[in-house]
Amino acid sequence: MNSSIIKCAVVDDSRLQRLAIVKFIEEHPTLDLVAEWNNAIETKNGLLDTAVDLLFLDIEMPILTGFDLLDDLENKPRIIFVTGKTKYAFKAFDYDAVDYLRKPLKRDRFNASVDKAIQLIHPKINPTNDEKDDEFIFVKSNLKKRKIYLNMLKYVVALGDYVKLIMEDSDPVVVLATMKSFEKQLSEGNFLRVHKSYIVNLNKVERYNSRNIEIAGEQIPVSRHKKAALNEALEA
Repeated sequence: MNSSIIKCAVVDDSRLQRLAIVKFIEEHPTLDLVAEWNNAIETKNGLLDTAVDLLFLDIEMPILTGFDLLDDLENKPRIIFVTGKTKYAFKAFDYDAVDYLRKPLKRDRFNASVDKAIQLIHPKINPTNDEKDDEFIFVKSNLKKRKIYLNMLKYVVALGDYVKLIMEDSDPVVVLATMKSFEKQLSEGNFLRVHKSYIVNLNKVERYNSRNIEIAGEQIPVSRHKKAALNEALEA
């Protein structure tokens, strides 16, 4: 497993709220869900046997609150509070919380909180080329800015005045951009335009020949004048 992966757990007495948080966790490339608990007592016992870096913690729970739980813990993981109330916000930061999220969760806000946790748990002073699993760009899709993790991007397809981003484990993302302008946003050395209508993530290429590239079983055409560049990039 990647050393930058963060082991996390969710604590909430509402099953529906836990499912909402779990969904965001499972779609995030840096998070590894190791446990779900529905109350503070269960969590306190579970943490004795389960290593957790980051806890998504509800505050209002029966018997013991999230604050009561933290008061009882000797070794605390990093905490992101998730609650429907704003009145606990100031108290939450007395517990050195990474962040305080309001229900219902918004993806962009969730990801911003996780980014804060990543910097605290795995600070990177001088990241090398081998440490770019968390590299991302922001794109505008459906009138909103969306974060795209480049290691999850398989390839890009021209679509008239738009480009379509084909992702791993999530739906395609359509962005208003030309291929030329979008190509400039991508990591040099990891992405190559192999056809007027396609840019590929070289790390995702499974097979190739002079005419086609295969990524996750999908065939992508290679232009004649791009064959040499493709060979050089993949055999370097």
